Amino acid sequence: MPEEDLVDIKFRLYDGSDIGPFRYSSASTVDMLKQRIVSDWPKGKTVSPKAVNEVKLISSGKILDNNKTVGQCRTPFAEVAGGIIIMHVVVQPSLAKMKTEKKIENSPKKLVCSCSIL
Repeated sequence: MPEEDLVDIKFRLYDGSDIGPFRYSSASTVDMLKQRIVSDWPKGKTVSPKAVNEVKLISSGKILDNNKTVGQCRTPFAEVAGGIIIMHVVVQPSLAKMKTEKKIENSPKKLVCSCSIL
């Protein structure tokens, strides 16, 4: 693999900490990057992805599609020769999971009242 085909990428988390940098081929997909993020997620964070589909990657202000390659997502004018590309990571729990948790939190309490008339 030629050296110019490799790209250094660092992933910036919500609290300003980073995962990486790691070296990827320009042919690597965004989905592959997300899998690496989920597997290398730091322990002890208050927010953590449970699955790849909960992770969004943002580069140069754009949310990256899973089927795009690193080479397709690169913006040449924003890179410095030998520099590291920083991608921002957003964790967005799945909607179904959030609805289930919300239902549990907001479920009304059932009151039972027994009255007897004498």
